[in-house]
Amino acid sequence: MRRKIRELQPNPVLRLLDRFSPESEIRSWSDGLTGERITGRRLDRLRGHGWYTLHAIQWASGADIDHLAIGPAGVFSINSKRHRGKSVWYGDAAITVNGVVQRHIAISQSEARRASRVLSRRCGVELVVRPVISVVHAAKLRVKNADPPVLVLVAEHLDRVLSGLTPVLSSDQVAHIYEVARDARTWVG
Repeated sequence: MRRKIRELQPNPVLRLLDRFSPESEIRSWSDGLTGERITGRRLDRLRGHGWYTLHAIQWASGADIDHLAIGPAGVFSINSKRHRGKSVWYGDAAITVNGVVQRHIAISQSEARRASRVLSRRCGVELVVRPVISVVHAAKLRVKNADPPVLVLVAEHLDRVLSGLTPVLSSDQVAHIYEVARDARTWVG
């Protein structure tokens, strides 16, 4: 994200000014970067509890996975979404932000399926990657779904919720998946 921000505005003074302009593309990217940092710090709290985290995993296309958490409860692809001061509602298959439908669910599910295919192929076993959306700085988050296809949480609850899920992987499996996931060659094909 930093690279994209620098590409949009090479001049550091103008880049700083653009961060405060409500309609600036740089402000949007900067808000996203802030959300990813907050989510990343929260996920890093899982380290030392049998979990590994990776951040900004690059696909060959230039797209990335914001965060990947690998631990006893499985593998999770986490998208960070910063919606400062807004009302976020998650129903059966959609998220709305201040009443406007977003594509967050479909994008997260697609990313998790793609990560699952890649990791399964490279690890030699079938792996399910579960999609998660980390909501940062929203005024309110309401989840109206008993069994959501995508786990939607405020960033402050990520470490507690993920570490509280039922274990499905041994420590050896977790370590193996992490070694495969941290190899950049895994994501280029």
